[in-house]
Amino acid sequence: MGTGILTINPDALAKNWQALDGMSNQAVETTAVVKADGYGLGAGLIAKRLMREGVRIFFVAATEEGVELRKAAGDTLDIRILSGHMAGDTELLRDFDLTPMLNSVDQINRHFDILSDHPFGVQLDSGMNRLGLEPAEWDSVKADVLAKSPVLLMSHLACADEPENPLNAQQLTCFHEMTDGLDVPRSLAATGGILLGPDYHFDLVRPGVGLYGGAPFTNAVPVINLSLPIIQTRDVQPGEYVGYGNGWQAQTPAKIATLAAGYADGLIRAMGGKETQIFAGDTACEVLGRVSMDMLTVDVTHLETVPESLDLICEHQSIDDLADKAGTIGYEILTSLGARYTRRILGE
Repeated sequence: MGTGILTINPDALAKNWQALDGMSNQAVETTAVVKADGYGLGAGLIAKRLMREGVRIFFVAATEEGVELRKAAGDTLDIRILSGHMAGDTELLRDFDLTPMLNSVDQINRHFDILSDHPFGVQLDSGMNRLGLEPAEWDSVKADVLAKSPVLLMSHLACADEPENPLNAQQLTCFHEMTDGLDVPRSLAATGGILLGPDYHFDLVRPGVGLYGGAPFTNAVPVINLSLPIIQTRDVQPGEYVGYGNGWQAQTPAKIATLAAGYADGLIRAMGGKETQIFAGDTACEVLGRVSMDMLTVDVTHLETVPESLDLICEHQSIDDLADKAGTIGYEILTSLGARYTRRILGE
């Protein structure tokens, strides 16, 4: 096998959904965010597994993602588009029965002018200053929007992964002020918001990264394993260098393994030379020097027997552990996993 093996466990993801669903009362609907092709793992695969858990509403970032999800997972799921009704989206929204979350007065006017009878929701800006109508804008269009019966009013928390951050409470207050007394389902919480507690849950929650085993859901079950094949080993003498730019120099005799994966496969260059580990069973090995496009090098001197492959993401090193070494977040690790990996789906 010349490429890494990315093993995906949909049942583990379903367990994470069950755990997050269990944090809300029965009146709260737990949906799923499958944008960026299911955080890199396959939106259709994820949606079909979660539909078996009773999930009926799925969120994606863009209309084109919604089209692909509809083709992959069928006609019964409710697909909602976080970028709203962009210019050029109209036919796709209509033909593939996709529900835009309208983000601006311009989008509202576009939708009402062209797809006046088509379902929609509205995103409100409660303090993140990214997407959605600000309070004054919402007041100016609220009556017209409510007359059209939106399916959802939603907002998004900026600092939900920091439970003590005062912006969480400020956004909660703002969202109440913008939506209290309106007979429309409401949603504020993604994964971090679910963990903040029931005050943030409203009618619908939208778990994303926590489903896939990522922080801030620290009790998540790991969903993936990434195993990288060894192409070649060589003995390196003291004073010799390894990799581009002479990124690592041997101080003692060493055995170096060259593995078939690199930054073209989503292995962030910044993880090189940062004491990043990769595992032979329970034994840690150090990644040496620079990560190159198709390869990385590893110190296997201490192994009694060099295996055919080593595990980069596994029970000993989560996506967030790896992200810490690369100075990034688990989201980037997940969504960067490359197309060259052989994907092995457990249960298939």
